[in-house]
Amino acid sequence: MYALYRAIPDADVVVSLAPEELAGKLLFLLQSERGNFSPYNFENDLRSGRDSETYPHARREEVGQALREAFAWLSAQGLIVPAPYQSDSTWKVLSRRARSFTSPPEFDAFLASKRLQKERLHARISETVWQAFIRGEYDVAVFQAMKAVEVAVREASGLNNLLGVALMRAAFHPENGPLTDRTTEGGERDARAALFAGAIGSYKNPHSHRDVQLSDPDEAFETIMLANHLLRIVDARSAARREN
Repeated sequence: MYALYRAIPDADVVVSLAPEELAGKLLFLLQSERGNFSPYNFENDLRSGRDSETYPHARREEVGQALREAFAWLSAQGLIVPAPYQSDSTWKVLSRRARSFTSPPEFDAFLASKRLQKERLHARISETVWQAFIRGEYDVAVFQAMKAVEVAVREASGLNNLLGVALMRAAFHPENGPLTDRTTEGGERDARAALFAGAIGSYKNPHSHRDVQLSDPDEAFETIMLANHLLRIVDARSAARREN
């Protein structure tokens, strides 16, 4: 507990952190523990510590609640597990995964990987893209996601002789594109063609032509979800085309 106070001496900061954010702070403090630890000891320190070593009395219950939530999150993620050879289940140790984190950015990447739910992804990208993302290969994940969009558009449109932006513009051409939705007005059809062309031109083509360094998991997540949305549009337009 004293280590947490030294790291974050402001109680307002502690209670403002989301459980997973505070959990990250605790995890790196706990890495210095050589043996077992008990989450309850953190709260005991809250109550027994001298005023100079811990948080003000008026804030200790709030800080304790934040600690309990953070430890519950760590347990749910399998980052703390029961200590071996202990009859008292309150004693814990860090899991192998928890000890593998060597820096806050690695833990942040782990948090980002929790956002990308495999079951929410389109079948075309649910395996390859998800695997690349959780390994931290964000450039690979983005390229694979947008490549899947290009392949899906080519298959659905039958325009096998076109690639990239040219394929998108032809497939969703507002007048004669095989995947355009003629029940919508012209401006919407133009916008959809531009959406697909812009996505492929911005996120797939650069990765095809040169090495693109992508280290931001949030940017990768957002781009993958864009690809996911585009794939669902292609599915809908392909189904409509078969019905007509």
